[in-house]
Amino acid sequence: MKLVRFGPRGREKPGIIDPSGALRDLSGVVGGIGWEEISPAGLRRLARLDPGALPKVRGRPRLGVPYAGISKIVAIGLNYRDHARESNMPIPKEPVVFMKATTCINGPFDPLLKPAGSTKMDWEVELGVVIGREARRVDAARALDHVAGYCTFNDVSERAFQLEMGGQWDKGKGCDSFGPIGPWLVTRDEVPDPQNLRLWLAVNGERMQDSSTAEMIFPCAELVSYVSRFMTLNPGDLIVTGTPPGVGMGRGRFLQAGDVVTLGVDGLGEQRQVVRQA
Repeated sequence: MKLVRFGPRGREKPGIIDPSGALRDLSGVVGGIGWEEISPAGLRRLARLDPGALPKVRGRPRLGVPYAGISKIVAIGLNYRDHARESNMPIPKEPVVFMKATTCINGPFDPLLKPAGSTKMDWEVELGVVIGREARRVDAARALDHVAGYCTFNDVSERAFQLEMGGQWDKGKGCDSFGPIGPWLVTRDEVPDPQNLRLWLAVNGERMQDSSTAEMIFPCAELVSYVSRFMTLNPGDLIVTGTPPGVGMGRGRFLQAGDVVTLGVDGLGEQRQVVRQA
């Protein structure tokens, strides 16, 4: 299934994308898409529905973040060897873990806000892993059993804040709008191999990133297991799994007001954002 939330910010309604690609309204069935709906039992209930019997949504409404109830965004740094090299950083022996503030969460087509004082605003297409049931010290062999599905994610970063102002990476990662999610939450049954997905990103139509999740140093199952050793992963939590090479930092090029960023992951949908000065 491809689950969505549509409508004005803060008043989104639940929806589903039918096999023809049409948006259907789920609000007569569920009040929203949150922890209960993305739980194993909730997903089984939704899977029994006939999307064709649901009301078709007219027009092209705004698509918001595809589900609600994200208590934390756990991000993985330097998870592609060539990205570590372009960043002039060592290839990690264990996953590099940092957090993105939940206040950075943004819709997939909402503007990116360039913060005051920003000089090195950057892009990063990533695969997002959505937790569906509590995970605490799970082993890698069972880790994906705790996953509800996957989504496209743009780990927007401000490199000067991140790397030139001391302290941890978080201050360059959690600015308002720096976490576009979606457009869809695609359930795990539709993604048989999360390590075989093409992901790409373009700025103003110029392709900057083009790679595959096959190039990850630490695959999704290992990441879920690893993170669950250090913190409990709740339903709705999002692990974003690192970006391939081609970021602005490696190119000496950064985002400016008016730039248009487009990105996508195979089967998980595409995003489009316009950069605006905050």
